Formats: sequence, structure tokens, C-alpha cells
Amino acid sequence: MQTDEHVSVLKADLLKSCGTFRVLVGVTGSVAALKLPLLVPQLLQLPGVDVRVVTTDHAKHFYNPAEVSVRIYNDKDEWELWTQRSDPVLHIELRRWADLLVIAPLDANTLGKIANGICDNLLTCVVRAWETSRPLLFCPAMNTAMWQHPITAQQVSRLTEFGYVEIPCIAKKLVCGDEGKGAMAELSTIVSVVKQYLPTKPDESSQKTCT
Repeated sequence: MQTDEHVSVLKADLLKSCGTFRVLVGVTGSVAALKLPLLVPQLLQLPGVDVRVVTTDHAKHFYNPAEVSVRIYNDKDEWELWTQRSDPVLHIELRRWADLLVIAPLDANTLGKIANGICDNLLTCVVRAWETSRPLLFCPAMNTAMWQHPITAQQVSRLTEFGYVEIPCIAKKLVCGDEGKGAMAELSTIVSVVKQYLPTKPDESSQKTCT
């Protein structure tokens, strides 16, 4: 019974619309995922913006879902939502729902998956189904030694060839103690880039209620 109720909530959630521009945030297993509870409210402050989150299982290690004010979708939801032929496929529904996808952070593992077309979890399935006519932003985040590995530049280049937009990582002292490039871009930078894609005249009335 609890699962049935959960599925009903998932189905209803994507029918709601709070705002005129829908931002889907992908979060992967980098330490920078701990910033998710700070990123979401900053995005919600943008005019006319609605937000949902897609998380990998490893990313959940770094943040508390209770501190995130919007619906978070995970791999389990994908399989609970689809039980028979007529049921919606979650990664397709999320792709349809969103106007923009921003992956923040994008860890080395998921970077490699996307660059090679691998889609073995909810987030990478959304990416594989993503329409390239809509913006996909990615924010790399990894240890400096991983960032400096020759394959990283090749994979980042591959994503930009797909038409995706890199929000470059920065140099700082990392949580692991190493110092150098590899840290996720500042939240203010990420929000600023997302803001560039907003409609020029958002419908202010749609910001107040969900339908």
C-alpha cells in the first residue's frame, strides 16, 4: 500500500507546474553534492523557475534529502513507477518535463558514462534521452589528479561536441586535502549561467500557485 501511494505521488508531481521554466538538477557522487541543499533554493529564487532533482545512489551519501525542498527522483522510483505497459517511463517523463538540465556536480564516473553513451541509472537515462535542442549544462567536480588525467579532457570535449555546455571547475583546496583544479564551480556561477537561459518575460502569475 505504501508503494502504491508513493507511485501516485510521483505521477502527480510531474503534472504540477510552479513557474514557466523547469530546471532539472542532476546530482552525482562527488563530495560537491553536499551543496545541493544550497543550490536548489538559489535556483528557486530565479523568476518563474520550478526545480526537480535527479540523484544517483552514490550522490545520496553526501546530502540530507530532508534539507532539499523539492522532489528528488532516484533509481528506485524509475522501477516502482513502471509496473505495466501503460505506465509512464520516468526518465522520459522527466525529459519531457524539463526545459533545462544542469548536472551539478558531474563526477568523473558519470562523465565517463555520458561521454560513452552509457545509461545504467535514472540520471544517465535522462541524459541519453535528452533533446539536444534544449540546454544541458554540466559542472565537473573531482579530485585534482583525476581532473588532470588525459582522458578527462577528451571526455569533456566529447560532451561539448554533443552541444552540452561546460561550467568549468575551479582551483581550490579540496575536501580530501589536495589543492588544485577540480572543484565544482561556485553556486553563484552556476545560477548565473542558468539565468542566461530563462525566458525574457516570465509569467509572474504562474509563480504563485501550482496546478
